[in-house]
Amino acid sequence: MFKSFKIQIATALGCVLFFAGCVSTKSSATWFQSGEWYNGLKLMPYADINKAEFVSQYKKNKARWDKTFEYLKNTNLETVAPGKYLLDGDSVFVSVTEGPDKPYDQTMWESHRNMIDVQYIVKGKEKMGVADLSKASVIKPYDPARDVANYTAEGKFYVAEPGTMYIFFPTDVHRPSIKVDGYDVVKKVVVKVRYTK
Repeated sequence: MFKSFKIQIATALGCVLFFAGCVSTKSSATWFQSGEWYNGLKLMPYADINKAEFVSQYKKNKARWDKTFEYLKNTNLETVAPGKYLLDGDSVFVSVTEGPDKPYDQTMWESHRNMIDVQYIVKGKEKMGVADLSKASVIKPYDPARDVANYTAEGKFYVAEPGTMYIFFPTDVHRPSIKVDGYDVVKKVVVKVRYTK
């Protein structure tokens, strides 16, 4: 009888935890879809963004994300000069580049541990790949000085163009800067946002 009672308690607890997880996931998706975080930003995140991770990171450090989205909303990205711009010291900074992308075989799968990438194509088109870190194999170990590791991976590819931003978290192995035929010059903004553990 005591054993049966323990099983019932364990089952009930499991159901409660499962339900809480579902509610949490559902409420994250609802909050994300509400667009509360846009604050007038016209750019949309790509369709397969990790919504739960985005919601978690946004709520852990709203100020950093607000600075990121304010920059993307209020800066004339067409005219901003290539270079590096600090928005919040080394916690939020911007890299603006303009030039040719590379053939696929001259690019690599990469991930970062300390920084989240918010990548946006201002002018032109660029191919980007995304893969799950748990399914990737390391070929260059993590370099803390550069905050990067490189991999072999099988991923999903997108053609990035103006209007859509790509947000890559530490679990998102990504392969950016792949040339799209017909687009010799690509202007790109990458905002680096410090990851909050």
